Amino acid sequence: MKSFLIAISFCFFSFLANAQTSGIENNHADTSKKTQVVEASCGQCKFGLKAKGCDLAVRINGKAYFVDGTAIDDHGDAHANDGFCNAIRKAEVKGEVVNNRFVATYFKLLPEKKKE
Repeated sequence: MKSFLIAISFCFFSFLANAQTSGIENNHADTSKKTQVVEASCGQCKFGLKAKGCDLAVRINGKAYFVDGTAIDDHGDAHANDGFCNAIRKAEVKGEVVNNRFVATYFKLLPEKKKE
């Protein structure tokens, strides 16, 4: 009985440890698309895209696309001084453009460069 409880405990804690790595940021298994650094911001506030509310967008080769697979609020307060509605940030992404939207399989917001 004791080994059964140890095995159940091990499975439970393994599940908890795996649950801590949530979100699209941890999806490195997608090797079909290359990682690229793009501009990321609010599509409406900073990139001039038409829609209601504030939504995450990326700009790739000068063209902006709304993002599916992650949301604007998944990366901090969009209305903070360094948030997506007030700043254009760099992000490392994987994905593809489908029906004029960027479908992200990986999205990692990069740290801001310090101003000198």
